[in-house]
Amino acid sequence: MYCALTIAGSDSGGGAGIQADLKTFAAYKVYGASVITAVTAQNTLGVTASYPLPPEAVAAQLSAVLEDLQPGAIKLGMLGNARIVKAVHAALEQHLGIPVVLDPVMLSTSGHPLLDAEGVTYMGQYLFPLSAVITPNLPEAQALTGRMLPDLHAVEEAAQELYRTYGCAVLIKGGHSTGEPVDVLFDGALHRFSGKRIAGKDVHGTGCTLSSAIAAGLARGMELPAAVQTAKQYISRAMEGCFPVGGGAPVLNHFLW
Repeated sequence: MYCALTIAGSDSGGGAGIQADLKTFAAYKVYGASVITAVTAQNTLGVTASYPLPPEAVAAQLSAVLEDLQPGAIKLGMLGNARIVKAVHAALEQHLGIPVVLDPVMLSTSGHPLLDAEGVTYMGQYLFPLSAVITPNLPEAQALTGRMLPDLHAVEEAAQELYRTYGCAVLIKGGHSTGEPVDVLFDGALHRFSGKRIAGKDVHGTGCTLSSAIAAGLARGMELPAAVQTAKQYISRAMEGCFPVGGGAPVLNHFLW
């Protein structure tokens, strides 16, 4: 049995965060372990509150998992604040052989802040260089580069700039762009992953699910481009099969695989 670890926040609505990650791991037939960094109050309509855990609690969970289990990959999601970022960094420094997929969660889809400004700085300083790949969406990539990315050429340049700056592969997701979405991966070579926009389906939990699918692929021994390609196929099917569970955004069907 393959194993992967997710370090992320809890989504009380079940559509994103730890809950989405574990469903994705299960769909990939990967055993999922988890370290919870924060508890959020949210549903399909949005996030109303978030409560980061004490960094000591995060560190204790990490120690318990990593001293016993042997994950083949680690997915990082919502971290909440700089103190938690530092606690996660301290633990991961002791386990540098495990590939890390980092989804730089800064804001919820509804605009609720999920990482403080100091946390963003420390995440770039400490965690990006330890990662196999980071997976910013277009607004996050614009925040990280400090400039607008109006077209595919600018996105490709941004991916290469972030790769040079942080020493990790970069996947910039194209879902927020106009027209048909194209994700751009730079890992020393440039890869484009075209997709089809699914009309009328603004689905909850796509970023969490894509990054955890990449981590599951790496845990199963895939090379990064293949893990990204497979994750794209997986999330497309999950989006096509999305369904409503509340009054807001529909949720992914994680088990159409």
